[in-house]
Amino acid sequence: MKLVSWNVNGLRACVNKGFTDYFKQIDADIFCLQETKLQEGQIELQIGEEYEGYWNYAEKKGYSGTAVLTRVKPLSVRYGIEEDREPEGRIITLEFEDFYLVTVYTPNAKRDLSRLDYRMEWEDRFRDYLLDLDKKKPVVACGDLNVAHQEIDIKNAKPNRGNSGFTDEEREKMTRLLGSGFVDTFRHQYPDRTDVYSWWSNMPGVRERNVGWRIDYFIASERLVPSISGASIDCHVLGSDHCPVVLELDVNG
Repeated sequence: MKLVSWNVNGLRACVNKGFTDYFKQIDADIFCLQETKLQEGQIELQIGEEYEGYWNYAEKKGYSGTAVLTRVKPLSVRYGIEEDREPEGRIITLEFEDFYLVTVYTPNAKRDLSRLDYRMEWEDRFRDYLLDLDKKKPVVACGDLNVAHQEIDIKNAKPNRGNSGFTDEEREKMTRLLGSGFVDTFRHQYPDRTDVYSWWSNMPGVRERNVGWRIDYFIASERLVPSISGASIDCHVLGSDHCPVVLELDVNG
């Protein structure tokens, strides 16, 4: 089974920059999107009738939002953590036969860290949510987690320490999550690989020089590790300030 996750930073804009070509070329069984920036009815994708779409729209127009396009029919679908549809549209959970899939767009702490306290509280709720799911069956969580976990995951670690997305607090929350029975699938496969990122600033020349951050992940329950057959980051794919990340699992769905 092939799973793809991509923060498209505005799906309508991304569609005009090659999204559909990549979608058809990658031929994923499940394709997760973050930061769709859509309201219901604002787009009609040409992706094939075999895919069913599940959308969580933010109440605020042009903001946040997640989606899952899948040709494997889920057993159940849930929006949000505690409630059915949280106002920022950040989480969708699909239950399949062998695992839960959670796609997430983690809140940004903001440049001035004014949302860091909220981010810390949110991280705890999200971790508890994944642990609760994991009691029932294995979990795959994917998306823009808005944190570069280790120094190897960011081009310029020292000058960025303490900045949003690379604060000690955010990194510690990721460490705690992974210490709770989950693995960073890409880093599990490639523990020492450097200069592989999933997000680049829009500043001129930054992406060309590969001055990036790895903040998009597939996190999986430890007991799924034997099923991992591939993990990759499609750094060459344009269309957003993020690029797609890919996970291949030997499971039935």
